[in-house]
Amino acid sequence: MRVRAVVGGLVVVLLSALLGPGAGTAEAAGVDCRHAKCVALTYDDGPAAASTGRLLDHLRAHRAKATFFMLGVQADKFPRVARRVADEGHEIANHTYAHKDLRTLSTTAVRREVSRSATAITRATGRYPSLVRPPYGAHNERVRAAIKAPVVMWSVDPRDWADRDARVVTSRVLGNVRPGSIVLMHDIHRSTADAAPAIITGLRKRGYHLVTVSELYGGTRLTPGKVYTKR
Repeated sequence: MRVRAVVGGLVVVLLSALLGPGAGTAEAAGVDCRHAKCVALTYDDGPAAASTGRLLDHLRAHRAKATFFMLGVQADKFPRVARRVADEGHEIANHTYAHKDLRTLSTTAVRREVSRSATAITRATGRYPSLVRPPYGAHNERVRAAIKAPVVMWSVDPRDWADRDARVVTSRVLGNVRPGSIVLMHDIHRSTADAAPAIITGLRKRGYHLVTVSELYGGTRLTPGKVYTKR
C-alpha cells in the first residue's frame, strides 16, 4: 500500500509538471457539480494589461480556474494577455465586441457585435467562445434569439465595479455564495484582482470546488437562447 501511495504521488507530481497550474487539483480532476459544492468565478470586460495579469498570477498561485467573458475590443488591444488566459486553462467566453446595450441595437447589429467579438477572441486565444454574457446583463427575447448561444448571467454580484475595495468584494462574495452560484466580477479592476486570494481561500475552507461555467453544468448541454444564472 505504501508503494502504491508513493507511486500515485509521483504520478500526480509528474502530471502537474506536464499539464501546468491546476493539474492534479480537485477542480482539474473533474468534479460532479450535481453532487459536490461548486462555484464558478467569472470575470467580465477584459482582458486588461495590468489587472488581468495580476488576477492570473493569483489564480495560478492558488491553482484555481475561472471563466473570462472577454470584450472583443480588449482582445484586439491585448492579445498576449488574452492568450495567457487561455494558455493557463481558464474558460474563454464572449461579452460582445464593444460593450453596447444589445437591446438598443437592431437584430443585425446584435449578431455583428457577437460575431465580431467571437472572431477577435478566437484570433487572440485560439479558442472559440461558445457562451455569451450580454453587457449590463441586458437582454430580451429578441436579443437572445439573435445571439444564438447560451446566455450566462449570475446569481452573486459583489458590485466590485462600484466599491473597489478588495475586502468589501471578498465579504460580499463569501456572504452570498451558495452551491451552484455564478459570481460576477470584472478583471479590469485591480481591487478585484487583489480580492481573489481571500475569495479562493474562503470558498475552499467552506468546501467549495472552483470550476468554470461549463464545468458547473457538466453533463448538461447548454441551450442557445436559454438564460443560466446558477446551477
